[in-house]
Amino acid sequence: MKRQNQSMITEFILVGFSNLGDLQILLFFIFLLIYLTTLMANAAIMTVIRLDKTLHIPMYFFLFVLSCSETCYTLVIVPKMLTNLLSTIPSISFAGCAAQLYFFVGLACTNCFLIAVMGYDRYVAICNPLNYMLIVSHTTCVQLVLASSFCGFLISMVVNVLVFSEPFCASNRIHHFFCDISPVIKLGCTDTNLKEMVIFFLSILVLLVPFVLIFISYVFIVSTILKISSAEGQRKAFATCASHLTVVIVHYGCASSIYLRPSSLHSSDKDLLVAVTYTVITPLLNPLVYTLRNKEVRIALKKVLSRYSVPKTV
Repeated sequence: MKRQNQSMITEFILVGFSNLGDLQILLFFIFLLIYLTTLMANAAIMTVIRLDKTLHIPMYFFLFVLSCSETCYTLVIVPKMLTNLLSTIPSISFAGCAAQLYFFVGLACTNCFLIAVMGYDRYVAICNPLNYMLIVSHTTCVQLVLASSFCGFLISMVVNVLVFSEPFCASNRIHHFFCDISPVIKLGCTDTNLKEMVIFFLSILVLLVPFVLIFISYVFIVSTILKISSAEGQRKAFATCASHLTVVIVHYGCASSIYLRPSSLHSSDKDLLVAVTYTVITPLLNPLVYTLRNKEVRIALKKVLSRYSVPKTV
């Protein structure tokens, strides 16, 4: 009977925003504006890094990849969310839900590893500047990005198997605005404690291990910066890390508050608010932080804009 119930479910109903009534229209326009701004901001960063040769160094190579990954990350969640905000019945097919969860988790894990790699890049740049280009060569950069993506999507595959191998009961209502791990696995008929435990340990691997490595890197970074004799030298060194640190705090803070808590402590309303933060707002925050707080990117952006601006007619 359980298998029969599972095969009968061909779509899920996403009820995350369904109780907001007419506010859904307002949310649609707010999220659409944020989404379009995010796409343009990430596209601008990728274009500037691609066109300005002064930014063809490992730090900005990783930023380019992160912006590309963040763009794909939003494409997985936001368009379907916007469509459902205008739908009478906000739904997603069974296959669509599985695909959304797979790419969401894969890209999210990849971003966690990429941010850790960027921390390693800052560590080498500040603590071993003479050998920086030798240690963080182009080949090494590509290998680190490929390893991050491979590990991210391998973990996502394991999570997808754990979630969707579970027979689902008659209910197909997901109390979320997209197919996230906890809301979907709760629809299972059988005891999911073991699977939730495995997913929890995978979350520790993805979130805590990179965060600890970043923390250790910054211990050495701060120690090295404090040894710099000039105040200006210290300021410049700290400035190169400020943007990355901001992204680390926001990214790992939001994700940890959801995925490093036991399922018994999850609250639908609070989780929904945090999920909006890391699926809609954080992808916009990253390019803004790196643009507003990074002098080199701002200068490069002005150069590219002036190069391709339409000349004034006399």
